[in-house]
Amino acid sequence: MLFTFQVFGQKDYQPTEENLKNREWFQDNKYGLFVHWGVYSVMAGGGDMGIAEWIMNQKQIPITAYENLPSFFNPIEFDAEEWVAMVKKAGMRYITITSKHHDGFAMYDSKASDYNIVKKTPFKRDVLKELKDACDKEGIKLFFYYSQLDWHHPDYYPRGSTGKGYTGRPDSGEWRKYIDYMKDQLTELLTNYGEIGGIWFDGQWDKYDENWYLDEIYSHIHSLQPGALIGSNHHLAPFPGEDFQMFERDLPGENTMGFNKGAEISQELPLEMCETMNGSWGYNIKDRRFKSSSQLLETMIRAAGYGANFLLNTGPLPNGKIQSENVDTLMVMANWLEKNGETIYGTRKGPVEPRPWGVTTQKDNKVFVHLLAWKDESILIPSVGKKVKSAKLFSDNSKIKYSESNEGILLTIPYSKRKPLETIVVLEL
Repeated sequence: MLFTFQVFGQKDYQPTEENLKNREWFQDNKYGLFVHWGVYSVMAGGGDMGIAEWIMNQKQIPITAYENLPSFFNPIEFDAEEWVAMVKKAGMRYITITSKHHDGFAMYDSKASDYNIVKKTPFKRDVLKELKDACDKEGIKLFFYYSQLDWHHPDYYPRGSTGKGYTGRPDSGEWRKYIDYMKDQLTELLTNYGEIGGIWFDGQWDKYDENWYLDEIYSHIHSLQPGALIGSNHHLAPFPGEDFQMFERDLPGENTMGFNKGAEISQELPLEMCETMNGSWGYNIKDRRFKSSSQLLETMIRAAGYGANFLLNTGPLPNGKIQSENVDTLMVMANWLEKNGETIYGTRKGPVEPRPWGVTTQKDNKVFVHLLAWKDESILIPSVGKKVKSAKLFSDNSKIKYSESNEGILLTIPYSKRKPLETIVVLEL
């Protein structure tokens, strides 16, 4: 399918030194927590699997009815410092949280709209402010997810592929007014919370052929915070002005979910993939399809082999607590990272392209060969481009047999030394 765009991004964008430095930080730190939290958690998915934050659209709830939800949202057990302490213990280095999702409800003290957590809920607290303060204390970076799509705002018109018919909005509106509204909210997010990691956009896919004024929006963000990283979940090749490329629930180049329809993978920008811990982004009381810690660890390792960060999602409960099942999973993953984090943090994708048997990551003169699906005692891997000085197991630093030839490098790992997800060979070049 061919899409035409009225605006292709920020014209003549040249990232600042600070921005480039932040991109390096992003690539080095590899692992973050995605948080989908909003008034939709009160309905907890409506008993249907996978709905959660999409419940307004999926159940076709009119705005007048949906606007009752904030009065039930009172997360009195929310503790920003507890969240951040858990994130730090989990080995995560940044948090990306929904400031506004597709339902249009702002999870912060927005002056651009009264439809926000401070004005419309009994909680009356700015969770983004509390989270940012806690992140600053612990050295965790905070990114803001922002939905360009809005099922609530009257000027989100003409309608896109979602939010049509049932909302009760008139069949009219001024698109430019909506752009100005979005710009006002982004200004708030970029000026009221100190230095942030960046903006994580979502929703452009709702109407691909619209003029999203990306040049104006991206330029505005970079003028307010030149170091802030911009990414957009539009499932297309990056536009000028974007500082990292993201992939939803798939590794770069894969398309098991149907979102990543052949988007060209950037060779210049940092990459990130996001994934759920069950089948839902927001909290869904019925969704018990929790992925195992080993499955998520393997995805994180494979992502690193593609040169991509791993942004792992949780949907907090309506009372403000993070699901205990999610915390348990993160702590298992933290134990693995405590032992093996050197092979992930600070690395870039290795010299061997990802294979079914595993991936490689690299830092300086060390190549880490992650053998994820190999049962034989020996494996022939492609050449890594330089002569190998030594080959050792990362787990105990013991030497293993290896030989180099025109066909590649033959590694021999005794069965007795094998560990699921922890069979990592260090090649010193």
